[in-house]
Amino acid sequence: MNKEQLLAAGLTEEQAQAVLDGFGQMIPKARFDEVNSAKNNLETQMSDYEQQLNGLKDKAKGNEDLQAEITRLQNEQQDAKTQYEQQLQDERLGTAIKLALAGKVQDMDIVAGLLDKEKIELDDKGAVKGGLNEQLTTLKESKSFLFVPEKEDKKPTFKGVNPAGGGGGADGELSTGSAFAKELNEKGSPATNAPNLWT
Repeated sequence: MNKEQLLAAGLTEEQAQAVLDGFGQMIPKARFDEVNSAKNNLETQMSDYEQQLNGLKDKAKGNEDLQAEITRLQNEQQDAKTQYEQQLQDERLGTAIKLALAGKVQDMDIVAGLLDKEKIELDDKGAVKGGLNEQLTTLKESKSFLFVPEKEDKKPTFKGVNPAGGGGGADGELSTGSAFAKELNEKGSPATNAPNLWT
């Protein structure tokens, strides 16, 4: 996880920097799961091949049987390798798509299911290089409810009417408060023994 992703998650600039200073560059969980899954698959395949080779030693008594068994195992190994590479490519593509969609859509699985994955290209680092934005634009037009609405910074506007005499007045008219103040000013200062109306 980098600083931009931390800021997008709602942390302030100082908080994001503190996280990076404390933990450094973090690996996304999806990427960890991808690598861990690939490792587990390889370990299982290696165990299977070891058992097969041990069985092959027992069958080495006849050369024709041995050659046939070796050929069969080589074919299975090639098929397993091709299947593994395809599975790894699919997991990388799925991870890259989910990272690209994070925070933009309501449900990643639904949107990912609507995408044509054959048109999406990845770069050397496993990030989406092309083919995704065009499809997202088309989906936004036809199924906008799948996307998180973009935040707009709007200033509040107040609606209503101005009360009568509330402004400076048109044609030189005074507001009620201004007219009252003018009248008092014209009378001059009150007498010292005059009662105070405001107490």
